[in-house]
Amino acid sequence: MKNIKYILIVFAFFAAFGCEDVLDTEAKDAFAEDLIYSDPVQVERLVYTVYNSTEGWGVNRQQWWSRRFNLEGASFEAKFNFQNKDLFRVRAGWTASNVGVLKEKWLYYWGYVQQANEFLDKVDESVAMQKDPDKVKVLKAEMKFLRANIYAKLIQYFGGVPIIETAFGLGDDYNLARNSYEECVDFIVKELDEVAAVLPQTRPNGEFGRATSLAALAVKSRTLLYAASKLHDPAFAPDNNALYVYTKATKWQDAADAAKAIIDIVEARNLISVANATEYQKLFLSPNQDILFARPYGSVYYDYGTDVNSLPDMTQSPNGYGGWGLSSPTHNFALEFNMADGTTTDDVNYDSNNPNDGREMRYYANLLYQGAEFRGRPVNYALSADPAIISHGDDSPLGLGNRNHSSKTGYNIRKFQDESLSALTDISASRPYILYRLAEVYLNYAEAQYHLGAEGVAREFVSKVSTRALQPAVTATGADLLEAIKRERRVELCFEGHNFFDERRWMNEAHLGFIINGLTWTAATDGSFSFTEGPVVTRPWWDKHYYLPIPSDEIEKAPAMLQNTGY
Repeated sequence: MKNIKYILIVFAFFAAFGCEDVLDTEAKDAFAEDLIYSDPVQVERLVYTVYNSTEGWGVNRQQWWSRRFNLEGASFEAKFNFQNKDLFRVRAGWTASNVGVLKEKWLYYWGYVQQANEFLDKVDESVAMQKDPDKVKVLKAEMKFLRANIYAKLIQYFGGVPIIETAFGLGDDYNLARNSYEECVDFIVKELDEVAAVLPQTRPNGEFGRATSLAALAVKSRTLLYAASKLHDPAFAPDNNALYVYTKATKWQDAADAAKAIIDIVEARNLISVANATEYQKLFLSPNQDILFARPYGSVYYDYGTDVNSLPDMTQSPNGYGGWGLSSPTHNFALEFNMADGTTTDDVNYDSNNPNDGREMRYYANLLYQGAEFRGRPVNYALSADPAIISHGDDSPLGLGNRNHSSKTGYNIRKFQDESLSALTDISASRPYILYRLAEVYLNYAEAQYHLGAEGVAREFVSKVSTRALQPAVTATGADLLEAIKRERRVELCFEGHNFFDERRWMNEAHLGFIINGLTWTAATDGSFSFTEGPVVTRPWWDKHYYLPIPSDEIEKAPAMLQNTGY
């Protein structure tokens, strides 16, 4: 399948930004500006460039380490594994000058806002618009979609930010003040409503990864759900400040309506059915109708240029397979997965001595654990009680490969891995990085409807997700129903970049600062296995960590840009 190829170019905003590989033969700077804007094909390539603002497998594409793992390592789901390093600084704490591997988020996003604004400043009066207005109007809508999506991510990380709708020149005043969080949400929603009326509802296969009206509505749905959440409620917000709070009385109805707009278009259809864990795994390996927006990968382009070692097969496989296992799922998170009959790990059906037995299908699809069949053999984390009689496990701290990459928790990530590949460095034909999908929208709707008091509707839509995963329909009521919706989000959307933000917007500090537990396995000389459960590291919590700080050098350049609370 032919996927779009992104042009990567040099840009600057506030400070110089790093160079990246140019992936098309004709780059922006190969043409005079008037020639670019006179040709609809070249205008389209400018839009392709800004598609690089969407997320991929790595949390920070500008840094070698962090283009190989994502936000799961700073969430309840997992920890960064290699040598127990604190690359996210969630243990050391963030400062205005050091947020670890999240350091490029501010400049990265604003650089793409600048590119989008340069395009939007020029495209209406361009010769290309005169030549092919139908095509170029859609390209303009794509660019506005991408800018709105960037803003949605900026306010998740930073709270209210400056709303900038025109490009900056060298002589312009950069001393910008921040808009309120509510103003930013209104701006994002307005932009997305406008582009949803222009963008096509579907794309041909060769344009997988291009924006659609459904993608725009999905960004709107997430944005309004987040805005309605506890973190932004003036009664609960850590700082009742316009930079962080959302005061609209209709907030939950607005969030419900945004999700319902998508649900009506798809006619509330069931999610793609699966019969087992393998079929569920395959939903994340190729385009399908449940995906609303994704970053496409393939044989031509796979994340950072052609760096195959940034893809999950190498980065997340256990050390015994030659992988790097960079994100170790926590045992705390593994306990979120139910039993096959829908009971929880707090119920009597869970055997704490055999934690991998009888679990729900998604446990087996998403996690690697002791004894899991993976790439032709069982995963084996066990250290031998007597290596002269029985060898250490291949995936143990004394096993194969780079032992520094052995799991510190007794788990690895299975989700997203293409086990049909012959080698970890082979390339899948069309594996996407999913950004928005229908299951999330159903869960958004369930959460909003719960807060509106419509528990029956909430149960209906959370059950659409749970029953697809071969779990029973959700029957809980009251506070238990809200917890069931939250659990379903944790499990269904795991390792997709949601949990980092979900636990914050729910202000669930028990999942933000906590003792990370793991399982340490031992092989007896008779071939049997046993484990001990215990702490791996302690992750503290500070209220300032609800938001990233604005980089200190940016505050120095723009004193009107107020710093986030606590920094």
